[in-house]
Amino acid sequence: MNKPLRRVAVFCGLLILALLARVNYVQFIQADQLQNDKNNRRVAINQFAQPRGDIIVDGHAITGHTTTTGSDFKYKRTYVDGPMWAPVTGYASQAYGTTFLEGVEDKFLTGNDDRLFFNRTIDLLTGKQKQGGNVVTTLNAKAQEAAFKGLGNKKGAVAAIDPRTGAILAMASTPSYDPSSFAGNSTTDEKNWVGLDKKNNTDDPMLNRALRQTYPPGSTFKLVTAAAALESGKVTDINAPTQSPQKYTLPNTRTQLINEGNIPCQNATLVDALRYSCNTVFGKLGAEMGEKTMLDEAEKFGFNNEQFVPVRASASNFDKNMTPDDVALSSIGQFDTAATPLQMAMVASAIANNGTLMQPYEVDKLVAPNLSTIAQTSPKKLSQPLSAQNAQKLQQMMEKVVKSGTGTKAQISGVRVGGKTGTAQHGVNNDQKPYAWFVSYAMTDQGSPVAVAVVVEDGSANRDDITGGGLAAPIAKSVMEAVLNK
Repeated sequence: MNKPLRRVAVFCGLLILALLARVNYVQFIQADQLQNDKNNRRVAINQFAQPRGDIIVDGHAITGHTTTTGSDFKYKRTYVDGPMWAPVTGYASQAYGTTFLEGVEDKFLTGNDDRLFFNRTIDLLTGKQKQGGNVVTTLNAKAQEAAFKGLGNKKGAVAAIDPRTGAILAMASTPSYDPSSFAGNSTTDEKNWVGLDKKNNTDDPMLNRALRQTYPPGSTFKLVTAAAALESGKVTDINAPTQSPQKYTLPNTRTQLINEGNIPCQNATLVDALRYSCNTVFGKLGAEMGEKTMLDEAEKFGFNNEQFVPVRASASNFDKNMTPDDVALSSIGQFDTAATPLQMAMVASAIANNGTLMQPYEVDKLVAPNLSTIAQTSPKKLSQPLSAQNAQKLQQMMEKVVKSGTGTKAQISGVRVGGKTGTAQHGVNNDQKPYAWFVSYAMTDQGSPVAVAVVVEDGSANRDDITGGGLAAPIAKSVMEAVLNK
């Protein structure tokens, strides 16, 4: 072979080797990246090429599917009672992707999860269409209905937990939306999506207020301060006077902390301080215990940490590096203290469960198309904010609030109910209507099957009517009754 031909042959050989190297690089190195690229339309087409598995509540599917025409997407998602369940399911849209359980469990619902490989292989060999798995939740349908109807046309949220396991029983958020309204990719779906977008809708109906919105917790945070006082030994006898003034001057300031209304807070016992919701008692206790003690206790309850249930819940906040007067205000749920409804349900849950806080979760198990269980959630301890002895003292205090304090509207005949009301300041210099909170649990002989947190942002009520006991407690009562009756 002459020299020029040899050079051409070598060059062609190098091109073939480069091509083989590139093909192997794409197939084995870039395969996952290309397969999951948001601009790869084949991924989206494949995602809706078969019916999605369903999300299950109490043995019934709250999701479904229907075929579409005039599109390369074969199926689209449908929802049963979409607005009620949207904070749980999220949405699966041909045009706008997935969120919440639809997003976190997307691969399992579409049948692409590696754990369904055996099922996919069997379907391939038998000629069956690929099927998605089902997500079985811990939700209680009656409790969810009670929460959603209780909120009604008010803006707010409800989170309910089984304190014994951490299983989430209800998660409602209003105003809500119907995920079916933009599950496709038509011009109608686009119009509905635009109408729900926060930029065009100030009510932000797609915000999950139970998990993703933090609010000043107001007086409900006094439960954390009371727990810190008991755990640190600052208070040993809940029936002993606390040596508190009627008006408390915040440390290193001339600012006086006062109580709401003419309530007996001077030298009040811890029991009465919680019953009447004395700002002076809990502000003074917080300042005297100091930031470290308060911060440690708050973080044991879950503050300053995101929770994954498995959907992400925003971290609630208790500040660090505060001055003593800021610590006092933070100890009554003011200053920069902020909490999600899930977080405050966790606080009530730990107290009801004799001081043990369980990891909250909303997926009970993942089930393959052949109904075999692929994954099962086991209850897991998250932390121990209180000793059993101190938790029982706090239970006595909370039950006094419901029996003869600010939470009487949560009473349930024949059931021990503990609670704490809160009216959280809102706006610059408290110039807007406050948020109404109620945090509670119900207790039976078998323990506490439910702890609830309710927050209501009510722009239509008169300011004097916005109280945790008046607006939020009846909603919590209806949710607790729904769980107890089941």
